[in-house]
Amino acid sequence: MWRKRILRSLALAVPAIAIAAAVAFWLGPPGGRGVVGQGFGSVGGPIALVDQAGKPVTEKDFAGKDALIFFGFTNCPDVCPTELSTMAAALDTLGSKAEGVVPVFITVDPERDTPEVVGQYAQAFYPRMVGLTGSADQIAAAAKAFRVYYKKAPQPDGSYSMDHTAFTYLMGPDWQVLDVLPPQLSPQAMAERIGKQL
Repeated sequence: MWRKRILRSLALAVPAIAIAAAVAFWLGPPGGRGVVGQGFGSVGGPIALVDQAGKPVTEKDFAGKDALIFFGFTNCPDVCPTELSTMAAALDTLGSKAEGVVPVFITVDPERDTPEVVGQYAQAFYPRMVGLTGSADQIAAAAKAFRVYYKKAPQPDGSYSMDHTAFTYLMGPDWQVLDVLPPQLSPQAMAERIGKQL
């Protein structure tokens, strides 16, 4: 079910440049944590969420590991499937070099994305991908830590979508940002940027 939905979504993929540009200021001025001169400011911070097994997860669970973090939602029609597929392809390109990198999908739609749903969705893209959800307050706190914008977008049929930031965050073993990867990178370009930090 997920695979068919993912393939259909990819076929309908729409550029995410407008969203990325609208929230680029969230990255802050140069300096602070992360790679010197990259302008990551204070992006990244504590998280307290729940994984696909219902187990509590904090940033301490990633200590000593590199992590790729993407915020999205499982009903996303275009941006999320595109970016998660790019992430998976980049990790495949890196091969054994990326064995210690933990890919992480954090939902911005906790209302619909239960632990089971977010776990199935994440692992449809990559077997090792961790899906995280939580209460509305927990998601808001995690998004604030990463300066992620998200907002419910009501649809004409009474349902809703989610507008959200589409950056991918490469975190180091000390939970500091090593790189912020913009949307629409090719898998090769993403792999090269990740590889430089490993």
